[in-house]
Amino acid sequence: MAPGDTIWLNGGTYNMSKTIMIAESNSGTASARKTIAAMGNGTPVLDWNASSDNSSARGVVLDGAYWHIYGVTFREAGDNGMLLSGDNNIIERCVFTANRDSGLQISRYNSNYTQISQWPSNNQIVQCESYDNADSDGEDADGFAAKLTAGEGNVFRGCYAHNNIDDGWDLYTKSDTGPIGKVTLEYCIAYKNGTLSNGTVNSNGDRNGFKLGGEDISVNHTVRYCIAAQNGQHGFTYNRNLGSINFSNNTAYNNAQRNFNFDGGKSTFLNNISLNAGSDDRIVGSSLNPNYNAWWTGGKAVSGNGVTVTSADFQSLSAGTLTWVSTNSVNLGKLLLPASGSDLIGTGSGGANMGAR
Repeated sequence: MAPGDTIWLNGGTYNMSKTIMIAESNSGTASARKTIAAMGNGTPVLDWNASSDNSSARGVVLDGAYWHIYGVTFREAGDNGMLLSGDNNIIERCVFTANRDSGLQISRYNSNYTQISQWPSNNQIVQCESYDNADSDGEDADGFAAKLTAGEGNVFRGCYAHNNIDDGWDLYTKSDTGPIGKVTLEYCIAYKNGTLSNGTVNSNGDRNGFKLGGEDISVNHTVRYCIAAQNGQHGFTYNRNLGSINFSNNTAYNNAQRNFNFDGGKSTFLNNISLNAGSDDRIVGSSLNPNYNAWWTGGKAVSGNGVTVTSADFQSLSAGTLTWVSTNSVNLGKLLLPASGSDLIGTGSGGANMGAR
């Protein structure tokens, strides 16, 4: 397959028996990507039919660079649905479901690559969905992960992680490998993670919407226009990331513990809103912008400049049917969309709306 070529997949289920390996040497170019795409309106499903965990049985390992994979479902792999270990790839409108580890994970494949400059970088995950991923011990299978050995410049845009046994997003770092690269999360939704669609819960799972670090290692991620709703623990949590995460225009609603959980670090917060949580928000940061954030404290959320957030500010508190919109975001109907006349409209910094929508 030469740079610029496309493999078209018809709709239907393809029963797979082994990992699809796209080697580092099998790459496109910046001007001529290699492509795997759904044909027309069909839905090709690659199904590995795994009923138990198997760390050597990933669905796809994409170690090459400059690939574009569009419109494909990755289901029931014994580990990740996809390990994305190459650079400059685009994964668009793909679905990752019922895999035995995180649906899509950005981490190295070659264990000899010990430097961050060698780790997967500049990948774009656009308008993808990841749900019902679950491992047997309930503590590893996230919707999306960029962790441990992920390089710089990776972006998740308009993606939807829901009903995974562990977290929606996991950006975990370990002292063994050090900091990962900065990740950008924008227009993404983490919904009901920690509980599978069939109601299964595993107490070993962290069950956060967005878990953003680990082991007191500083990484300055960007999180903007994202929603964390009805997750089994925290909505957004620093998870011991002591860096300066840039949070702007995010909404957290009805998470089982804190909507925003930041016990340390130097993060900055602007135009964020929080409503209904099991515990008061905990916010530590270098720039809290109290006039333009409304944190959940003492059973209410009021910004420093007097904007009060209530359920009446939103058209709906329930997710509708998933659709994609042309602005690279995910649309869940009227979920947390400001109601007409809401004082969230135009009262943020610079006249912007407060919150994610």
